Amino acid sequence: MDLKLQDDLKHTDQLLQLTKDFSSKFLSSIDKLAADKQVTINNRLSLPDKGLGGAATLEMFRQQYGNSITAAAGPRYWGFVTGGVTPASLMGDWLTAAMDLNSSDKSSAAFYVETETIALLKELFGLPEAFLGCFTTGATMSNFTGLAVARQWLGQQLGIDVAADGLGALGTLKVLSGTPHSSISKAMSMLGIGRNNLVRIAVPECRESVDIAALETYLQENNGPFIYVANAGTVNTVDFDDIAALVKLRDKYNFWLHVDAAFGGFAACSDQWKHLLNGWEQADSITIDAHKWLNVPYDAAMIFCRHPQLQSMVFQNAGAAYLGDPSTQFNFINYIPENSRRNRALPAWFTLMAYGKEGYRSLVENNITLAKQLGSLLEEDANFVLLSPVRLCVVCFTLNVAVADEAEAVTEYLDLLNASGVVCMTATSYDGRQAIRAALVNWRTSEKDVTMVYHTMSTLAEKIVNKYTYA
Repeated sequence: MDLKLQDDLKHTDQLLQLTKDFSSKFLSSIDKLAADKQVTINNRLSLPDKGLGGAATLEMFRQQYGNSITAAAGPRYWGFVTGGVTPASLMGDWLTAAMDLNSSDKSSAAFYVETETIALLKELFGLPEAFLGCFTTGATMSNFTGLAVARQWLGQQLGIDVAADGLGALGTLKVLSGTPHSSISKAMSMLGIGRNNLVRIAVPECRESVDIAALETYLQENNGPFIYVANAGTVNTVDFDDIAALVKLRDKYNFWLHVDAAFGGFAACSDQWKHLLNGWEQADSITIDAHKWLNVPYDAAMIFCRHPQLQSMVFQNAGAAYLGDPSTQFNFINYIPENSRRNRALPAWFTLMAYGKEGYRSLVENNITLAKQLGSLLEEDANFVLLSPVRLCVVCFTLNVAVADEAEAVTEYLDLLNASGVVCMTATSYDGRQAIRAALVNWRTSEKDVTMVYHTMSTLAEKIVNKYTYA
């Protein structure tokens, strides 16, 4: 054994203590760290001939990257839809790394942790037992999995086994959606369906939800079968398709109904908002992200599918005796892309058991309340234009400048806002307007954070708006 490795083994407890101290210092200052910053690493390190050992490497990490660490898991990171890390999920993730269990190995607890965690999640979301649930790396791979099974279903409608004979035997297929997330076209590209076979169905004015009548007209005028991707929480305005109406259309026109509920699925935690998901229990497949509103560490999501036999046809490991017989022995690896898998379920298990239904109801409703509060402040401020009602946890707005100046003004404003370190937001485009979005899904976010952010937003907006108004 290498001498450095041998020495680290001897001092594992001390190394873990050093790591805990570093982590504790980071977490205790997360409210003060910049939510976003421009990161520049001037000198790239070379691989040493002789290793440094764990303690010296931690110090090297601190020197090399310590000044570049941001509070991306903090209360005012409102850029990507990123939850933070609850204390309990951190405990679970630490144990996940320490035990290094393969979730696909049925001889360890990891397989049973995933099985139980999926059951807990179905209880949280009110999903029926008919759905098989599996953990994936994120919403992109969850959508990929759902569309892969949908592709197999579509082939079956035409008497073709796509998993066996390939996409060439099927020919062109169409995926329909109103305002699909970019991961849908990415998954279509990876699956060989092709980005250009995404058909965007009309949405009502100033909405991102599909026009049901327009969809039915398309279904009447074109020969299927089709795959339809429903939105349960769009990234700009958290808009929801009418899933119950889609189920009725599905039963009439026979298409695969996949629901992309990456973060909108957590509306199910709240009696006040779960009506937005009416009908999703009858979908064919559902994507829900975990490193968003569940607030567990990257990377984790779930795919729920009510057609496990089709799912297995796509993802089974045939001819690998050491993995067991997929026809007689259930294993998650025969239902998702990855074989060897990190025990992503354990952080989720910890946080679900630690905070329960009430904890997640409170978390979700608090974020929604705060997002609506921010929306009201912007709506009353003459320097901003609220582009959409705040439906759940995302605020979509722009600056009150001439439309011709929006792109330049918004870019300049966002650069200043994010450089302040107080908050991080991202640019977007909505209804033909250059816009900004703020996504609140972090368990730490409080009314104090909203007040602090708005004060910074307002001060900077006045400067930018005045500049473009009097230019």
